[in-house]
Amino acid sequence: MKAVESIEKKILALPDLLRLVAGWRLLGKRIAFSNGCFDILHEGHIFSLSQAAKEADYLVVGLNSDSSTRQLKGAGRPVNHEKSRALVLASLVMVDAVVLFEEDTPLHLIQSLLPDVLVKGGDYTVEQIAGSKEVLANGGRVVINPIVEGFSTTGIIQHIKSSYS
Repeated sequence: MKAVESIEKKILALPDLLRLVAGWRLLGKRIAFSNGCFDILHEGHIFSLSQAAKEADYLVVGLNSDSSTRQLKGAGRPVNHEKSRALVLASLVMVDAVVLFEEDTPLHLIQSLLPDVLVKGGDYTVEQIAGSKEVLANGGRVVINPIVEGFSTTGIIQHIKSSYS
């Protein structure tokens, strides 16, 4: 039996997420957090989220809202609206909860959640990652996953445009 009805239940507002995480913590579980726009899901995203999920008992994914994605990525983005992107993320087996945020960075979200492990994919330094200072000060860890070369949403969009022009 497939629990498809539970997919949408993984998409939570921050107050509901904080209650859920408090319950996980009462059970002694560790929480990992990662974030991004996840506009067109690709192999690089799957790798990064899979690696993030290995860092703790539960993985929470912060998802940039449509306005936040547009602010970061420019006109024409996102390709997929936030409800669609949240639903795709929530359907992934390694993702335990999805929460939207409006700001350019998930700093407020991370300060509220204070995950045990903050995971970011890319070529960042720990100092460049929003919320790293707060997570480290709370006794947590920051993990930077490598980028899977050859996979990016921008690259996929450019390939589609060049194929049909």
